[in-house]
Amino acid sequence: MGPARVLQLDDAQAASKYDLKVGLAMKENKIRLTLAVLLISTMAATIAIAQNIPQPGNAGRAPLAPLPAPLAVPKPGLVTEAPYLPTSILPGGVVVTLYPPGSPYLNKDRIREAEQYNMSQASPGRVSSIVNIHNPSIEVHTVDRGINTGAAVILAAGGGHNTLNVGSEAADFVPFFYNYGVNTVILRNRLRRDGYNPQTDEVYDALQAIRLVRAYAKEWSIDPNRIGIVGFSAGAELAAPAAVLFDDFDKKNSNPGDPLAGITSRPDFVGLVYPGPTPFARNRTAPPIPRNAPPTFIVCAGSDDQQHAVWADEYFAAMLAIRVPNIEMHIYANGRHPGDELPDGSRMSGGLTDRNNTPYGTWQYRYIDWFRDLGFLQKPGVETKAAKDITAYMSQPARGQGRGGAVPPTTPAGNR
Repeated sequence: MGPARVLQLDDAQAASKYDLKVGLAMKENKIRLTLAVLLISTMAATIAIAQNIPQPGNAGRAPLAPLPAPLAVPKPGLVTEAPYLPTSILPGGVVVTLYPPGSPYLNKDRIREAEQYNMSQASPGRVSSIVNIHNPSIEVHTVDRGINTGAAVILAAGGGHNTLNVGSEAADFVPFFYNYGVNTVILRNRLRRDGYNPQTDEVYDALQAIRLVRAYAKEWSIDPNRIGIVGFSAGAELAAPAAVLFDDFDKKNSNPGDPLAGITSRPDFVGLVYPGPTPFARNRTAPPIPRNAPPTFIVCAGSDDQQHAVWADEYFAAMLAIRVPNIEMHIYANGRHPGDELPDGSRMSGGLTDRNNTPYGTWQYRYIDWFRDLGFLQKPGVETKAAKDITAYMSQPARGQGRGGAVPPTTPAGNR
């Protein structure tokens, strides 16, 4: 056999071996694929069988019924030809509109529009915020007689004047204050997003709310000398002016035809919680500070919420400059403004929340300490330390003048 013939045989043998290897490899792959499919099918069947095996104590139990829909979910009122009537966002709330129909403070072109509720997606029935408010109101929640101190806190929620965050900065405080015998009032004020001025319209709503609560104090078993306002963020932009502009508002609303004429809008106490700009902010002309300006509790985070801390400090400094009694401020080192991003990517919460187990999450107990210290948690009818201190302060000559100065009062503390 010649060399050429030997070469051809070698090539054929090599090709045959190659084809054999490829064939074996393909068979192995098919076997592996088949085994994988069988394994997956077996696992799926096993899981399905396990799910249908009765668990101990549940033998023969029928499938669970579908969960029912949440009950008593708050809804806005109906739209009619009459002015819109707000509805309660919490059980048992008594809702009273701030102004009578036809009041010049109301926008008659929008007074019939319904409010819009933004509901929590995770907590059924919880109203997170409200917008489209054109007939402002208060929602009153009173406490049992046996624990009633007579004190009433009007809650002005924040939301950047774009929303009214009544969930975390109003509704949550109703059970909290109830435990201390304090009545709560949720203010539903108008908003800038709906065409209203925060420095006039919204402040008027706050002052009118104070007058209205005082007017119905007897009916609600509230001490008329223990009515104040606590504002959060943008809501503090209503509470801070209420502390100094009440005389002017009362004079403008003293017409005998006004059913609230002669009832003062002066708050007996004020709370500013991570406040927005107050009347004493650097870019504003500070108003005179009445000699009977109420005591104020202020709380905010520090450097990580610098701007709000500066606004808090400006108010504190103005009051401190003329030594207004019982001004207390807490600035927390560890904390941010509600909604600000945290290092872990989550957002800072507000209101009563724990704030990741930081001291800032306990500010409300510092407020209660201050409130108790000033006598607001005593039995109703007893003159508070706050009122006594204001009376003593007013009997002294005016002291150093800060931004805004001081003016003599027209409504002494305790004279309603």
